[in-house]
Amino acid sequence: MWKYILKRLLISIVILFFVAFLIYGLMRLVPTSYVERIAREKSNLPGSSKSYEEWLEQLNAIYGLDLNPLMGFIKWLGSAVQGDFGDSWVYNIPCTEKFAQVIWYSFFLSVVTMILEVLIAIPLGIIAAKNQYGKIDYAVTCLALLGVSLPTFFIATILKLVFSVKLKWFDLFGAVGRYHETLGGFDKFLDLASHYVLPVITLVLVSVGGLMRYTRTNMLEVLNADYIRTARAKGLPEKVVINKHAFRNTLIPLVTALSSTLPGLFGGAMITETLFQIPGIGYISYGALASGDIPFTMFYMMFIAALTLVGFLIADIMYAVVDPRVRID
Repeated sequence: MWKYILKRLLISIVILFFVAFLIYGLMRLVPTSYVERIAREKSNLPGSSKSYEEWLEQLNAIYGLDLNPLMGFIKWLGSAVQGDFGDSWVYNIPCTEKFAQVIWYSFFLSVVTMILEVLIAIPLGIIAAKNQYGKIDYAVTCLALLGVSLPTFFIATILKLVFSVKLKWFDLFGAVGRYHETLGGFDKFLDLASHYVLPVITLVLVSVGGLMRYTRTNMLEVLNADYIRTARAKGLPEKVVINKHAFRNTLIPLVTALSSTLPGLFGGAMITETLFQIPGIGYISYGALASGDIPFTMFYMMFIAALTLVGFLIADIMYAVVDPRVRID
């Protein structure tokens, strides 16, 4: 197992190296005039002690734009390996420092969403499979298709219209209220939690349908297997057949599906965070992308790529955990 994990880690490092090269290559495709405009804006800022030529020379030197693409990539990679991704052009602080300030907003939102998604989608998918072509099955299928079909901005708008504008139960925007700093410890948590209710509901409605249908499809395939018929023929209770025999063999495809959620836990829900103006990594990254913040964009893309590779590695390891038949040579 350890040899396999080490081998996969080495392969992931090689893949990440080529991903980094592609990201840097995309950066080098940005017109030089853009860097010149950034240098001009920085030189015109109040209190700036550097001229336009000095800013332009500094920006080109920091990101290796004064070197050929290969040498520039090597220079950028050397700094990135040490954790130095440069300063954000939009937020005027190091990319890693800005990331540390906002990541936990996204992590809290994503963890709560994933827990609710699993608790809702998997049981409903199993129930729908057990009652194939019944009323419950049709109801679950319609609910799943509705969640998959409706766009995020539509669901968020409806929720804000009903619960924020009409009923006035929740604020329209923000992660905390205006008097958050004056509240006590537990009241601060309640204030934060109340601002996350609508974003969490939005994400759950959007994501629960896909996992629900995935669970139903795989459960139906397992329930039609010969060993399930044999278990029922032996007189085993239906709960034992479903929970012990059928569901355990449904876990492998579910592990594959859930492994892709790791980037989302830390990557942020860009559309939802933007609609509700929650200052998480998704919302901050959207601002950086829209403003052409190359350093922060490169950092964010590298971070997502690394999380994706880690998610695949965890999925491969979990295969052996949930299914004893899986053996690693």
